[in-house]
Amino acid sequence: MHISLTTELESRVKAKVESGLYNNASEVIREALRFMDTHEDWIHEVKLAHLREQLEVGTEQLDRGEGILIESKAALDSLFDDIKR
Repeated sequence: MHISLTTELESRVKAKVESGLYNNASEVIREALRFMDTHEDWIHEVKLAHLREQLEVGTEQLDRGEGILIESKAALDSLFDDIKR
């Protein structure tokens, strides 16, 4: 595989290798990709936790009888329009 990097990114990769932390540019790129994967997993977990919290709030509201009955597509569209504002 061959990749192209901006001058700045290439300099950063070279600096990592020159620091002695990595033996070559491939190791730097592999580590960066592993970090991205971990970061993306963490973001998904945070978003999922937030969604679960919001679902709990909604469930509690429904249990208290605070739900809104939607009986048509137009009513649903109107609700979504209100939410977007």
